[in-house]
Amino acid sequence: MATPPAAGVDLSPAATDLGRVHLLPCGIRHNSAAAVSDYFKPRDTGVEVDGIRVEEAFFRGRKLQGATVALPDGYRGYVLEKKNGEKDTQGMDGDVSSFVSRAEFQNITYWNHDTMPSAEDPLPRCFHWLTIANAMHKPVTAEDMENMSAMQNRNS
Repeated sequence: MATPPAAGVDLSPAATDLGRVHLLPCGIRHNSAAAVSDYFKPRDTGVEVDGIRVEEAFFRGRKLQGATVALPDGYRGYVLEKKNGEKDTQGMDGDVSSFVSRAEFQNITYWNHDTMPSAEDPLPRCFHWLTIANAMHKPVTAEDMENMSAMQNRNS
């Protein structure tokens, strides 16, 4: 059985900086340009919870409360577009999934329906996993091993 072709992501095109990206608590079945800024008008409430400034907006008559969080240092967000119709160059059957960057962002505003944003919301919490993953995959040096050995000997 043949291995499926790997997906490719091209981040080289000069991506425009979106400034603001929103994560809404709903699905929208529309895939073309829309005059979003004419209808979706977030405003600062002046309220701060867990060090996070709360914003307010309405979508289809429902009140949303949101907060803008920065991506962790060393990370960037990208808006990707799938390239259609590219064939696998290794002679495999099927199309290759490849993507190209259309824009990038450093902050994301997430929105809740019925609750105030907080540091315990899923999006801010998921950034903690990046720190854990970095620590788990960091190469261990001889100096690290000596320090661990010394700490174990002290605790014995």
